Amino acid sequence: MTFLRHIGNWIFKLFRNNTEFLVLLKFVESLVSKILSLYMIALIFFALYDIAVFLWQELFFHSPDPLRSRLFDAFGLFLNVLIALELLENITAYLKNHVIQLELVIVTAIIAIARKVIIFDIEKYPANNLVAIAITVVLLSFSYFLITIPNRSRKS
Repeated sequence: MTFLRHIGNWIFKLFRNNTEFLVLLKFVESLVSKILSLYMIALIFFALYDIAVFLWQELFFHSPDPLRSRLFDAFGLFLNVLIALELLENITAYLKNHVIQLELVIVTAIIAIARKVIIFDIEKYPANNLVAIAITVVLLSFSYFLITIPNRSRKS
């Protein structure tokens, strides 16, 4: 019971003192970011393994008849790795600067939507999906343009 009382007193003091609480929050943010980066690294290696298995099976165990659909699957797997690398770069930038860099987030979203465009099967999905993807591409491009304007004026 005294152990719980000590923890309760510590938590009460923590909330009373903003500085200590903010230090705790920074520690938790940093810890979570580091764990996420480790998970992302594991995910990237798993995706690389998945590509290797896919290519091995496609090259040696399948007939070359419907090559087109398998080619789009391979492109999708490669773009998954690029998206994961971009997400890792976002986490790394956060760990360095403790700020979410909006330009990196939008570039990651553009790569993700580009993956969707590349692997999009027109025969499988209705035209509404293609229109939604097109609108998303335009809006993300416009967002990227707006965010990079200050950087262009500094470089001039």
